Amino acid sequence: MGFRLSKIYTRTGDQGQTGLGDGRRVPKDHPRVEAIGEVDTLNSQLGVLLAGLAEQPPLAEVLQVLGPCQHRLFDLGGELAMPSYQALTQTEVDRLEAAIDHWNGELGPLENFILPGGSALVAQAHLCRSQARSAERRCQALNAQEPLAPMALAYINRLSDLLFVAARMIARRQGVPEVLWQAHTPAQ
Repeated sequence: MGFRLSKIYTRTGDQGQTGLGDGRRVPKDHPRVEAIGEVDTLNSQLGVLLAGLAEQPPLAEVLQVLGPCQHRLFDLGGELAMPSYQALTQTEVDRLEAAIDHWNGELGPLENFILPGGSALVAQAHLCRSQARSAERRCQALNAQEPLAPMALAYINRLSDLLFVAARMIARRQGVPEVLWQAHTPAQ
């Protein structure tokens, strides 16, 4: 992975195609490019969340757990751009599951649906979670056409779960009550 960009624009995509790491040229709306784009958007949204977490010392544990996820999302993007490249491992999926289990142990069971809100950081964590689900859907759509590595699919699935639990943990650490869903009951 020693390749470096010396020039940002190449003009090779002006006709609606882009190059993959394996040398193939595909349309910019190809399912593989769609998946790469969704993962990239998630990585950018996660960057916003991490920047906010870094400003809140009580949230250092959440930052420590989520920080490496940006790097692993870049790895996932690499796997998507270069189909023969494999970077994600069971160890990374296990790391996410361990964090989920640890935080859930502190949070206790969820007794109601919660809404994305309570604080800007909680809402941003939920935005990341929903973006992770979108990236997962794009990866699954691609997987139906061109099989992906099982670890890539497992990782993006667990990451969305982790982000949900992280949103709850952020609320707890900030002392912010979770916004509980109140079902609409039509007048009779």
